[in-house]
Amino acid sequence: MTSITRHARSGNTGAGDFRGAVRVPGIVAAFWIVKGLSTALGEGASDYLVQAMVPQLAVVLGFAAFLVALVVQFRQARYWAWTYWFAVAMVGIFGTMAADVMHVALGVPYALSSVLYTVLLLAVFWLWRRTEGTLSMHSIDSPRREAFYWATVVATFAMGTALGDFTAFSLHLGYFASAFVFAVLILIPATGHRWLRWNPVFCFWAAYVITRPLGASIADGLAKPRSVGGLGLGDGPVTLALLALIVLMVAYLAVTKVDVQRVREPSAAPESAAAPV
Repeated sequence: MTSITRHARSGNTGAGDFRGAVRVPGIVAAFWIVKGLSTALGEGASDYLVQAMVPQLAVVLGFAAFLVALVVQFRQARYWAWTYWFAVAMVGIFGTMAADVMHVALGVPYALSSVLYTVLLLAVFWLWRRTEGTLSMHSIDSPRREAFYWATVVATFAMGTALGDFTAFSLHLGYFASAFVFAVLILIPATGHRWLRWNPVFCFWAAYVITRPLGASIADGLAKPRSVGGLGLGDGPVTLALLALIVLMVAYLAVTKVDVQRVREPSAAPESAAAPV
């Protein structure tokens, strides 16, 4: 047995680029449900926090929570539902704040920030693909690949936030019309993957990006006052409701482990051809 296989079984990835167990979940239906809820949570929690305290303090606390979540996640030797989704939730909150700061504090138009974050996302994809040779969720089995993965996730959240605000405000579609637009758009990669045999990696990341503005638009539609096109439920109550749903879903994943990707063992070589490694 090679040393890599031993580490994969024990769950120890070691330092640097050493390969081990897959560190992110498999793509099952529950993944998309929790992902959608987490995008909505990021929007609602971010809006609530910047109103409940000094905005600068909210951003600093959001960044600190984001760093803590990533440290906890990287300390895991393999995928664990609680730490992974905690990191996603914190990325959602901080990514929303980062996109909002660019518009509110720096005065960057939503159209321009959408373009800038799109360029950033494409740059991360290019560097990841050039370095690792793949963008597949099934290949996240080393700290370096996971670092590329989380950089991509942060960029998708920031880009998705800017896109959702662009359609809702710059294009004057409002929250629920924006949600409808993105709900239609997400059917394109879903259909392409299921029936047209499009590249699965492309379809996954396309859908992943679109879930962000879709979830954010729904959260804003539920929380914001009726005077601006929302239902007026409030950011706080919507955030708490979303958080409760996420906890229930993650508990289900942690117990059932339906989204755990299994490590593939190498095929056993004939004894005559085997050599000590």
